Amino acid sequence: MTLPRFPSVYLTDEHEALRNSAAAFVDREIRPHADEYETAGEFPRELYRTAGDAGFLGVRYQERWGGSGLDFLSTCVLCEELVKGDSVGTAVGLLAQSEFALSALADEANDELKETWLAPAIRGELIGAIGVSEPGAGSDVASMTTRAHRDGSDYVISGQKTYITNGTRADFITLAVRTGGPGPRGISLVVFPTDTKGFQVGRRLDKLGARASDTGELFFDECRIPASNLVGDEGRGMHYILSHFGGERLVIAAFAVGIMERLIELGIEHAHERHAFGSSLLGFQTWRHRFAEMATRLEATRALTYQAARLLSDGDPSGDMAVSMAKLHAAAAVQSVAAEVLQLHGGYGQIEESPIPRYYRDVAGFSIGAGTSEIMREIISRSLVQTVQKKKETR
Repeated sequence: MTLPRFPSVYLTDEHEALRNSAAAFVDREIRPHADEYETAGEFPRELYRTAGDAGFLGVRYQERWGGSGLDFLSTCVLCEELVKGDSVGTAVGLLAQSEFALSALADEANDELKETWLAPAIRGELIGAIGVSEPGAGSDVASMTTRAHRDGSDYVISGQKTYITNGTRADFITLAVRTGGPGPRGISLVVFPTDTKGFQVGRRLDKLGARASDTGELFFDECRIPASNLVGDEGRGMHYILSHFGGERLVIAAFAVGIMERLIELGIEHAHERHAFGSSLLGFQTWRHRFAEMATRLEATRALTYQAARLLSDGDPSGDMAVSMAKLHAAAAVQSVAAEVLQLHGGYGQIEESPIPRYYRDVAGFSIGAGTSEIMREIISRSLVQTVQKKKETR
């Protein structure tokens, strides 16, 4: 079954065509293999090429580099559909490439780097990762210690990264390094080829959810790369990271929308078929009302997410606050819906042959990835305070 949707004031026929294409891709390439991917802890490398051929790895990027030149709403639609394949990790791996690893390259890198790394990654010929988090620098990005010192025409890099999605098999990493002194102004971004001498993948991390996406620890021991691999300007890396977090947070919010829609559909089907005390579960008012609450959470999250996507696409300064609100709300909403649908399924919801417990695990990380819920609240509160202060100053 497919849930009814309100007519959207944000989406065009082009967006709906993308939705139909992505849904067909999921039916063909992901859902039939979801159990296999989850058990293996990764999906086949070839799926990147297949997704690239379908145009899913560069929806927002310039056609010059193989992208489609679309907007953040297109990213939302794509995320909603890809995540319905009962393998959230597969969607995570694809979007970690297209939105996380490539966005800074698309916006800040020179043409030579785009030709060498961005264009092949959009085609799915190369796998990319974003390397920011460190054992001692998660939410506190500015405290990272991975060092890149200049030696002639090279950077020499030493340090460690962790929790890196696509990290165990990436061909390159959009890597945050410290090229200057302490604090945010000492951070730069470079393109790091993973065939560089001195680079090593450590543990492949065994995660609670999103198990079909590989996540690893990375080590850099006197790794030498050309200084021409610098993305944008030296010392501007923190600015680039923060300015592209909006896209990452939007991905998680849109994932939450797609998962809620999928779970409610599965829940209604189960409640219609499952009988207890002489009635289907839908015959009990308590469950009908709980479905009403879940559907309301879904549509509220979708509306907030689409609004954030439109503001980001327009370059509106309020986009950061809006997407932080969308992610904060989406993480709580999808965790609530996942818990309700798990409860609805009773004993069957505990059995791994059902996708229900998988989704329940997968969404646990939505309040952590791309900025914790605590960080989202801090961003929102700061924006509110700044707005009040500006109004006082103009009086």
